[in-house]
Amino acid sequence: MRVVLASGNAGKLRELAALLSGLDVELVSQRDLDVKSAAETGQTFIENALIKARHASRETGLPAIADDSGLVVPALSGAPGVHSARYAGRNTTDADNNRKLIRALAGIHSRSAWFYCSLVFMQHPKDPSPLLATGLWRGQIIDAPKGDNGFGYDPHFLIPHLGKTSAELPPQQKNQLSHRGQAALALAAALAQLGATA
Repeated sequence: MRVVLASGNAGKLRELAALLSGLDVELVSQRDLDVKSAAETGQTFIENALIKARHASRETGLPAIADDSGLVVPALSGAPGVHSARYAGRNTTDADNNRKLIRALAGIHSRSAWFYCSLVFMQHPKDPSPLLATGLWRGQIIDAPKGDNGFGYDPHFLIPHLGKTSAELPPQQKNQLSHRGQAALALAAALAQLGATA
């Protein structure tokens, strides 16, 4: 089954392709199909994932998977939240977003945070019963970045019981622990029930 991923993010495509590798699914980026990103107007991760999946499916005529995920920091009233990818503004880099995050946390003692992921699968743009899966990964924000793996806020996201940041984990270990990994496993099980198994 050919499925469009409603994202142009190469890191997400790599991670999700690996996580769904047990299924008979060929995941292709919407960027490779010349689909422009949908406007993310939702207030929650789930709303945005639905918007993106519906848009990608409508534009390509293919089933679609959309991920909306980000970092939630309670001490910042949930920010960056649904704005995680554009926390420092549009057309900014991961480094810009990380700098803004660390500045916002200056002088704040509580550094608890979690990554949250909503994954949606739609068979077509008018699918009345899309498959939904979520995942949550708890950690803490540290000021100094550590590690070269991953993307986004990974170098600042410390997993206390491991003593390592997400960016210090090998991809296989990260996929087992992460919010996206948890959501992808749940989605894979749901897709298998639809008959998408190899």
